[in-house]
Amino acid sequence: MIIINFKRIFKIKGINKPFTYLTSVGFSGNFASKVKNNRVRRLELKELEKLCLLLNCTPNDLYEWVPDDDIQVAEDHELHKIRKSDKVFDLTRAMNSLSLEDLGKVEDVLNETLKKSEEE
Repeated sequence: MIIINFKRIFKIKGINKPFTYLTSVGFSGNFASKVKNNRVRRLELKELEKLCLLLNCTPNDLYEWVPDDDIQVAEDHELHKIRKSDKVFDLTRAMNSLSLEDLGKVEDVLNETLKKSEEE
């Protein structure tokens, strides 16, 4: 089954109050409530695009495929690309555990990655 997994993307993006965030950027309270409680069953393309622009993501980051137990799917099927792990890396905790020297190395890598991203 294909689902929309908002909790994962909000956690990754560090958005702790999705309702407040979504209403502050123009979504209705009704829509924001459905998103916060993961009760959205379908998205209009306009909403999907707006969410992707705000969250700097693609639809594949929002959609997730959870295979049904009674269906056999080949390992090379394209749907496997949108399977997600339940594990979300806690970057803040990891960063807090690093030494200042290691944090400097992480900063260098991030700056280089951002520079490459801006050039594209």
